[in-house]
Amino acid sequence: MRTILVINSKGGSGKTTLTTNLASYYASKKVKTAIMDYDPQGSSLQWLRMRPGHVEKIHGANAVPPKTAPMRSVQTWVPSETEVLIIDAPAGAKGLLLQELVRKSQYIVIPVAPSPIDIHATADFIKELFLFGGARNSKAKIAVVANRVRSASLIYGSLERFLTALKLPFLTSISDSENYLHAAEKGLGVFEMDEATTVAERRELMPILKWLDGHVPNRFGSRVEDKVVSLESSRKLAAFRMIEDPTFSSTGRFKNYP
Repeated sequence: MRTILVINSKGGSGKTTLTTNLASYYASKKVKTAIMDYDPQGSSLQWLRMRPGHVEKIHGANAVPPKTAPMRSVQTWVPSETEVLIIDAPAGAKGLLLQELVRKSQYIVIPVAPSPIDIHATADFIKELFLFGGARNSKAKIAVVANRVRSASLIYGSLERFLTALKLPFLTSISDSENYLHAAEKGLGVFEMDEATTVAERRELMPILKWLDGHVPNRFGSRVEDKVVSLESSRKLAAFRMIEDPTFSSTGRFKNYP
């Protein structure tokens, strides 16, 4: 079973949109797919309840910790024939929960919105992911996706430079398109809607799907934990500062980001 974790501790990064569209793609290809929703809001499970009967079924598992432990084992049950499991992580995941999510995953996709607040929050989260979440010792492959990007957004340049500084694979930019909203309202993904209408959205998502199938992206760098764990030299300390604050350059000066 291929297990994909969609996570960012910052709320509003578009985790559920990415989760549901990835799940709907695999389901449309007749791949037995399940979603495990850790978010107390249950947005992915609500989306599943809205799915029309003519589309492929996607199993939903509620992983929000209930009041009684035995009930959780029932709610989180996933069919043994499941081929792809996508985990929709909650905002603010840290500590033991973050370690549990990382331990379950083979692929970790981090969506980040192109705003200064989101960029800084994601920098802190990635540091948490490697220092305390177990990603440093995990075999999971990790990549970043720019989400809810407007083509005219001036902040996009700083987002791209931030991702380049982290040396993580930057897979694609997902636009702030109304087609994603229309799909969600119907319990569908863009791959289940009219192809001519959603051609741009399909093209945006394909680099993620190719990466999940083993294709190496064009922008791929060294492992980020080298920058957040070893701080013996001033050069590595500067790299750590860049992760904490994407406006901080390796020369010790602050960049004039838009």
